[in-house]
Amino acid sequence: MNAQSDMATPFATAPAAEIAAAVRDGRVSARAVVDATLARIAALNPQVNAFTDVTAERAHAAADRIDARRAAGETLGPLAGVPFAVKNLFDIAGLPTRAGSKINRDLAPAAHDAALVTKLEGEGAILVGGLNMGEYAYDFTGENVHDGPSRNPHDLGHMSGGSSGGSGAAIAAGLVPLALGSDTNGSIRVPSAFCGIFGLKPTYGRLSRARSFPFVSALDHLGPFARTVSDLALAYDAMQGADPADPVQVPRPLEPVSPVLESGVSDLRIAVAGGYFRAKGMPEAYAAVDHVAAALGVTRTVELPDAARARASAYIITAAEGASLHANRLRARPQDFDPAVRDRLIAGLAIPAAWVAGAQRFRRHYQTQMAKLFEEVDVILAPSTPCRAPLLGQTHFELDGERMLVRPNIGIYTQPISFIGLPVAAVPVWIDDGLPMGVQVIAPPWREDIALRVARHLEASGAVKAPVAAL
Repeated sequence: MNAQSDMATPFATAPAAEIAAAVRDGRVSARAVVDATLARIAALNPQVNAFTDVTAERAHAAADRIDARRAAGETLGPLAGVPFAVKNLFDIAGLPTRAGSKINRDLAPAAHDAALVTKLEGEGAILVGGLNMGEYAYDFTGENVHDGPSRNPHDLGHMSGGSSGGSGAAIAAGLVPLALGSDTNGSIRVPSAFCGIFGLKPTYGRLSRARSFPFVSALDHLGPFARTVSDLALAYDAMQGADPADPVQVPRPLEPVSPVLESGVSDLRIAVAGGYFRAKGMPEAYAAVDHVAAALGVTRTVELPDAARARASAYIITAAEGASLHANRLRARPQDFDPAVRDRLIAGLAIPAAWVAGAQRFRRHYQTQMAKLFEEVDVILAPSTPCRAPLLGQTHFELDGERMLVRPNIGIYTQPISFIGLPVAAVPVWIDDGLPMGVQVIAPPWREDIALRVARHLEASGAVKAPVAAL
């Protein structure tokens, strides 16, 4: 191992901001950081099964370009030399966009990268691969029948969460400092909770979804994972900007969060979600929220109107739209689906159109009701999941005295929030010696800055943290 490689080894698990600073000032080369990252992936990925594709040649070429630019005296971006990876529903030029499926592997390789990949690379980040996920994103567990499950790095016998399970596992294992995932009903927030990391689900329509494989267009979000709030904000800031290639993206001015991240929370009205969000969970779910509320000095409780109906409506829209998207594949290649995913999609085909229309009408009503609530408070705290990460293969758990199926019920607290596209910072809580829990820091539309300010305050106080797993 040469001197540069020796110097780069500590950066294999360093935060993105630290890596970028070291590359910019010449303490380490981007090439050496990539080599250290690829070596760590090769050593640990067989255990966690986070990566499905490693783009080593591409990563080396990008690193060499960054090092050449620095040698020429050029100014490097805020993510210079930072390795990142993406859920394999993001297009990666030269690879089929598998979206966790067997069927998509027969697609032609993508001709272009996903829009958010291009944006991150434009700020100096280096793509090192694609990440495991639940088939077609219809999953909360991280278990993929084609590629095997992504495993929880804090206990390899447990779920990483889904459907962005590979993204969560890669961050928690220290394989990369940044990863991208998608969130339709909770697929950023659930892996963040199970794997003990930070995640951001931006406002619906904030970040471009261009050249990513859809699940439910009416509900799909894309966003980042990281082990520090500062890194989460850096990635989010890099990915902002209008993109006419995404028809649902809402044109908005650039609103960088990094400059206000340390502003504190003294001006914010924060409340804990009660009612629906205080039922159907295990005691540790409530303990995690209470821990965060105590760290913030919060005593107020509010009830989200019709949260249970919001979850039911989200289910109807998800099942119907997801089934419509995959109808041709279901007819042509039913045997090549994960049976659990296939059966749920087939059931979605039978949902009456009147139900879908009613769910969409209620969605508008619920949005109005939540807007009224956000006139009274600025931030709402709620559990991310009803439990810690279940065991791999576990099919049932007991919630509030009721035996329930694991797969559809992990998202009971996330679905009412993404249903109307609210921004959420997911924060990891370690309340005892067990696996982590997660808390949602929910803000009004377009106020990612508020959610991330709260997350950063909690991190700075020591109330939340995202350690690299001891593998």
